[in-house]
Amino acid sequence: MNALLVVNAGSSSLKFCVYSLDDGPQPTLVCRGQLDGIGKRPRLYARDGAAVTLTDQAFDPGEVPEVGAAMDRVGAWLRQKYVRTNLVAVGHRVAHGGPQYAAPVIVDDTVLGVLERFIPLAPLHQPHHLRPMQTLAERYSGLVQVACFDTAFHRGHAEVADRYALPDDLYKEGVRRYGFHGLSYEYIARRLGTVAPAIAHGSVVVCHLGSGSSMCAIKNGRSVDSTMGFTALDGLPMGTRCGQLDPGVVLYLLMQKGYSPKDVEQLLYQQAGLRGLSGMSNDVRDLLESDDPRARLALDYLVYRVAREIGSLAMAMNGIDAVVFTAGIGENSPDIRARICARASWLGLAVDDIANRGGGPRITVPGAVVSAWVIPTIALINVWHYVGYTALLIFAGLQTIPETMYEAARMDGAGEVRMFRSITIPLLRPILALVLIITVVGSFQVFDTVAVTTKGGPVDSSRVLQYYIYDVAFGRFQFGYAS
Repeated sequence: MNALLVVNAGSSSLKFCVYSLDDGPQPTLVCRGQLDGIGKRPRLYARDGAAVTLTDQAFDPGEVPEVGAAMDRVGAWLRQKYVRTNLVAVGHRVAHGGPQYAAPVIVDDTVLGVLERFIPLAPLHQPHHLRPMQTLAERYSGLVQVACFDTAFHRGHAEVADRYALPDDLYKEGVRRYGFHGLSYEYIARRLGTVAPAIAHGSVVVCHLGSGSSMCAIKNGRSVDSTMGFTALDGLPMGTRCGQLDPGVVLYLLMQKGYSPKDVEQLLYQQAGLRGLSGMSNDVRDLLESDDPRARLALDYLVYRVAREIGSLAMAMNGIDAVVFTAGIGENSPDIRARICARASWLGLAVDDIANRGGGPRITVPGAVVSAWVIPTIALINVWHYVGYTALLIFAGLQTIPETMYEAARMDGAGEVRMFRSITIPLLRPILALVLIITVVGSFQVFDTVAVTTKGGPVDSSRVLQYYIYDVAFGRFQFGYAS
């Protein structure tokens, strides 16, 4: 079996998916699993594509003390389970791509060195996202690894949404509003075409509410603005992160209270948010069950901030057609959804209590001026799209692929590329290899060989051939646009 491995590493868990390239025009899910409780109560479990349990085993904390050891355990299980497997490529979710990376890149020592510089901007995520890459690079020299960034979907914002009111030299150094959870938002933007086609090209506010929370204004499938900025601290209150904060508070803590920079980091990342407000828990389920006034305050604050940002992001798009709830809280807490919609009812949101309790997908009454939806997010799906594209190029004979070629995995306009798939992959590989080399080295243009139609805006013609390559290999990319 030729396979793709997709990895999403965190501080306490390692999620993974394996896809086969042998079973059809698109990668097929072979298994999905997770090793959680790293360093505390490690447990590895996995299911196949039909949700049948493949393994469920516990380890002593000392056996899986950190993410690198978790990668070793997962790798050992995968090698034992899938003996005759050729691992073509591995994809990794990475929190921060900085100003350098607006699209997925093949990982090498240089890329790893650059990404390590962004650890201070995402200290809860970046080091854990990089560790599996380092582990695999050490053990399997030559294995193709692809980094896919949570910041990439937000690149292309208008300058007024991208900047802070700071001197230009800081902006050029990379002090700007990046936004996060981009892989999740990109997936939701694609899914809208299937779940809610009437709003897929409209103005939608997506609420990614979980342990880490943010919101995004998506218009015609593209990010317009986001509540997060330079780091993953900004915007909404989160489980343990503060959200929006007057910078003067940080100066006060440093200059008047005697906090060290490390003390401030610990406070803002680990001791604030819902945990800080409630004094008891960062888990919304605990807070909903509690009678403590501080728990009610924490939830009221969360609801207030989300509702306030819905209005702000609606302004950024000059209007709003729908609100989408996703991630752990957004998908699983009808109480929080109802309270947010009630706060934002002035926009025309009117919740259908039965639909909301049932989990949707539509949770507003028929005829509501602004509709609300529940759409589960699977950010790792986007990663296999990118890694699948890498695999195709490898199959075509290119072992070293320019970073710019990964732009093929993104729609750079509100358009749709329509192609023909009459050529089989075995016959196409040498042709693709030749054309790709000519395109990269000589800027050879072959755009007249494909038909392009657009909806709401042009597709950059320099990417048409690249879309075609992916389309022929794996079937049309599911961007969420109506066909």
